[in-house]
Amino acid sequence: MRIFVLGHTGYLGRHVAERLRALPGALVLGGGRSSAEFPVDLASVRPERLAKTLAAATPDTVINCAGATGGDAVTLAEVNARGPAVLCAALREAAPAARLVHLGSAAEYGPGAPGSRVTESAATHPVGPYGATKLAGTVAVTTAGLDAVVLRVGNPVGPGAPAAGLPGRIAGLLRVAGPDPEAVLRLGDLSAYRDFVDVRDVARAVACAVTAPGPLPPVLNIGGGRAVPVRDLVRGLADRAGFRGRIEENAAGSARSAQVSWQCSDITAADRALGWRPAHTLDDALTALWDGGGGDRTP
Repeated sequence: MRIFVLGHTGYLGRHVAERLRALPGALVLGGGRSSAEFPVDLASVRPERLAKTLAAATPDTVINCAGATGGDAVTLAEVNARGPAVLCAALREAAPAARLVHLGSAAEYGPGAPGSRVTESAATHPVGPYGATKLAGTVAVTTAGLDAVVLRVGNPVGPGAPAAGLPGRIAGLLRVAGPDPEAVLRLGDLSAYRDFVDVRDVARAVACAVTAPGPLPPVLNIGGGRAVPVRDLVRGLADRAGFRGRIEENAAGSARSAQVSWQCSDITAADRALGWRPAHTLDDALTALWDGGGGDRTP
């Protein structure tokens, strides 16, 4: 089985590619901006050019892990919305029988109702450019007429988490602070609830989607299945760091936390379609993040 992974050098992509290489008979081919063999920049590549690349790779399955989580609205739209649309157009021309597994985001749902889990049939109301552009990418994939599934991922955490995301950023700050009892971490509002999922479980979900027989539902939630206060994640990392200082919250520091105070995904459909449920707890993920050096910064 030839599996073409776009974004294979990114945080999710590295874990996904590693997991897929363990599949019997799998040949994993990497594509992306830093790829020597299959250079692809979904933000700018033309469909006809990408079709030639896919024809050369002859994939049985394509995994799209490429995405932008930060930057201005133009950057987000180019990668998260235009990219999947171009990929689908190229696949229809070069490899119409290949299965496409696209990584979406729970941010596509927008605010959740406290105490509830959101299902794949729920209305989508993203509150910012990131969620909106990820939703546009999902729509491009689910309406493309391909053998495709969107895995709508919660908040990934675990080994190698980058400093650009909250868990990696907190880990980086704690590494800089060290055990200094006078250290102060000044953070935004930590009262929001998020659905955290171990990045290794995300990778396993992708592997399940690759090997699952028959057509799959167009969208599947991949999350931890429970809402956890962001404050608990910060305190869990602080405990592992041996942090002895003080954590200060600024309630006015995060507009998104105020807009989206609760996120929690119902993962029943993924269990039914893929036989997938998370194998790692949040404690597992935080330990792996801290021990694995995620969020490293130099003072």
